[in-house]
Amino acid sequence: MDAKVYNVKGQEEKTIKLPVLFDTKVSAEFLHEIVTAYLNNQRSGNHKTKTRGEVAFSGAKPWRQKGTGNARAGQRNSPLWRKGGVIFGPQVRDYYSKVSKQKKRLSIKMAFSAQLQNDKILVIDSIKIDQPKTKKMAEIVKNLKLENKKILLIASVDPAVKLAARNIQNLVIENIKNVNAYQILWADKVVIASDIVEVM
Repeated sequence: MDAKVYNVKGQEEKTIKLPVLFDTKVSAEFLHEIVTAYLNNQRSGNHKTKTRGEVAFSGAKPWRQKGTGNARAGQRNSPLWRKGGVIFGPQVRDYYSKVSKQKKRLSIKMAFSAQLQNDKILVIDSIKIDQPKTKKMAEIVKNLKLENKKILLIASVDPAVKLAARNIQNLVIENIKNVNAYQILWADKVVIASDIVEVM
């Protein structure tokens, strides 16, 4: 399976052979499972309401049981009262979903294959910027006709490139070792440096 390689000016340079991971059979159900697990693992789970046992009120009976004309009341922390406890409110919990290493690897292969089938993979020769200027990176994005798109750029971590890209909306730069299926599927265009393709 071959792919065209473009330079930062948007000009076609050569053709490169893609590794076998781009030819993996795609399962939408499996990718849904992996993406859902990833999103669950981003949740902090620290939402909390106080039950009637945790509200700071005296345990004394507000008034005597009979003879006042008021309804019976036992404690001020009743959920029926203002500032009382909350019935069945959210409690601190862990949303973590475990995903095995084998599943993670397979999901990345499927995600790349799915994006290639949808014509959302773009290979470039390399990205090098002499100065960490946002304008320089914006020019590259414009030359590659990627404006107004969500872009995942997989390349070697260059401090100048990272600095130049951090002010551009919807542009994520990631090392191939840290990329995950959610990031790949999130992008409208996955831009991969040719030297990264060779080691995939």
